[in-house]
Amino acid sequence: MPPHLLILGGTTEARELAAALTAHPAVRVTTSLAGRVTRPAPLTGDTRTGGFGGPAGLSDWLRAHHVDALIDATHPFARKITTNALQAARDTGIPSIVLRRPGWHPSPDDDWHPVPSLTAAAAALPALGPHVFLTTGRLGLSAFAALQNLHFLIRSVEPPAPPLPPHTELLLTRGPFTLPDELTLLRTRRIDVLVTKDSGGEATAPKLTAARQLGLPVVVVQRPPLPENAMTVPDVQGALDWLSALGLRSSRVQLPKQLR
Repeated sequence: MPPHLLILGGTTEARELAAALTAHPAVRVTTSLAGRVTRPAPLTGDTRTGGFGGPAGLSDWLRAHHVDALIDATHPFARKITTNALQAARDTGIPSIVLRRPGWHPSPDDDWHPVPSLTAAAAALPALGPHVFLTTGRLGLSAFAALQNLHFLIRSVEPPAPPLPPHTELLLTRGPFTLPDELTLLRTRRIDVLVTKDSGGEATAPKLTAARQLGLPVVVVQRPPLPENAMTVPDVQGALDWLSALGLRSSRVQLPKQLR
C-alpha cells in the first residue's frame, strides 16, 4: 500500500506540492480544501472539501484514511486549522510539517503601517486618504463597514460577505497580477492607500512595488504567530526534502527513490 500524504491546501504552494508528489505513482496524495472558495484552482491527486470538526475530527480522519504524513500548506492567516493540525498530529503520532512561505519585508522606500488586525487597519485609514484599495480577502471586511467617509475598491476572488462599507466597488478577480496592471489600477482609480495582509509570495507582491513607485502608504496586517513548537519549511522543496528524510528514517513511510 503506497504511503498516504495529506496536504491541507488552498495556496499556490499546496498545488505545486501536490503536483510534485502525484508525479510519483507510488505515493497517494489527498489535498483538503476548506471550501471557502467555490471555484478553487485545479489540483492534481485526490481532494476533499470542508472542515474536519476540530482536532478530534481531524485525528479520526487521519486514522480512518491511514495517513502517513501531514503537510499544512494553508494560508499564513489560517491559524485555527494550523493549530488543529498540530494537535491532531500529536494525538495520532503522525509526522507533520507546516509549509509557510516567508512574509514580505519593507524596503527603505516603502511607507508601511504595520497593524495587528483588520480592526486596527480600519482605525488607521481615515488619516491616510479617502480612496482605499482593500486586498485582504473576502472575510472579516465588517471591520471597515463603519467607515462612511471613505471610498473602497475591494479586490477578491469571490464576493465578500456583508456588511461592507457604504461606498464600495468590488473587483472580482484572481491573481497573479503584473506590475503594469497594478500601476494602472492604482492610478486610474486614484487610490490613496493600499491595505493588505502579509501573505508573502510573488503572486500578489506587485501591488507593493506599485505602491512604492507611486509613493502610497500601505497598511499591512501582520501575520498571527505560529503555534509553539511548529516545525516549518519555507517552500515546496523544503517540504519534499522533509518527506525524503522522513522516508529514509521511518519504516512507516517509504517514499520513492526519486524523492530521496
